[in-house]
Amino acid sequence: MTDLPEIHGLCPARFNAVKDAFAANFVDAPEGLNELAARFSVTIDGEVAVDLWAGSADTAGRPPFTDKSLVPVFSTGKAIMALMIARCVDKGLLSYEDRVADHWPAFGAAGKDRLTVGQLMSHQSGLPGFDGGVEPEIWFDRQAVLDRLAAQTPLWEPGTASGYHPITIGYLAGELFRIVDGRSMGAALREDFARPFDLDLWIGLPESEHGRVAQLRKPAAAPDLGPIDAIKKAAFLDRGSAPGGRGSTEWRMAEIPSANLHATAKDLARMMSIIATGGALDDLPVLSQDTLTQATRERIHGQDKVLPYVMSWGAGFTRNAGLDVFGPNPEAVGHCGWGGSMAFADQATGVSAAYVMTRQSPHLIGDPRATRLVEALYAAL
Repeated sequence: MTDLPEIHGLCPARFNAVKDAFAANFVDAPEGLNELAARFSVTIDGEVAVDLWAGSADTAGRPPFTDKSLVPVFSTGKAIMALMIARCVDKGLLSYEDRVADHWPAFGAAGKDRLTVGQLMSHQSGLPGFDGGVEPEIWFDRQAVLDRLAAQTPLWEPGTASGYHPITIGYLAGELFRIVDGRSMGAALREDFARPFDLDLWIGLPESEHGRVAQLRKPAAAPDLGPIDAIKKAAFLDRGSAPGGRGSTEWRMAEIPSANLHATAKDLARMMSIIATGGALDDLPVLSQDTLTQATRERIHGQDKVLPYVMSWGAGFTRNAGLDVFGPNPEAVGHCGWGGSMAFADQATGVSAAYVMTRQSPHLIGDPRATRLVEALYAAL
């Protein structure tokens, strides 16, 4: 049993069970995954209702983890990426039924000419990774990645099945965004949301902010992908399946919307409140309900070719149906990230929430620490 660190933040009495669950994750976490530092934040009808944080910002237990500490949330950032694409749809720059190749002609090569934006965003393009040997440094050359993926033959027939794209989807969606909007997705996130709404969310973290990033402890085991085949190897296991060879500074500064969002839990939850409130952020409309419905509705359902789950995908969002990791509502949507982070929104209850942590687990979806917090939250509603 470890000592309980001081817990900071906001927690009204009605959510005492959430605070108890948060505290328990530090001293008696499932599977021995006792927290080093963590934050759990909740909005209800767009207002921050719970915001708890505790622990140390490095693995040696020295500087405190504070409300200003940033955490790399990896694939949890795909939920923000999906919202940024939804903004393009809402502004009339894109339709989910458009063919990707109509905006990006080179992408139509090798049998990808009929793939729609909605299919791309729901991991149906057949491009979860590269089909041949590449070096990990390729990911730091955006154009080289885009040229290779645009020319590549899909690993399955596009539009017939989902297969989670861990990193490639960020480059594909990011390029589509750049073509129709004119800005990088990271720049647009800063200009349209982070600055005007005071959101501490970064796709591409300036070096001046790196001192705020909490240190992670990597998981003790690899995730369980189920039986391994060529598709899963391309997505997760091949030498060049993930960025490497350049160090953490260049990694943090790169703009990879699928993989390197740096964030606070509070501002992840606030951004996800756009969905929970039906399109508003801080009471200002930013997305129409029609666009939200299109973005979050089921695009494909079935056994994923990369993840060992039966998945229900929206246009970039993991749908809760069948997973039950985002509360009891099957229509809730969100995303989980490598090591255990997650963010979700539930329009039926007006709730959005986010969990970040520095001790990573091997769970691909539904880290038990996050699940404990979400269960306590819904029990208190």
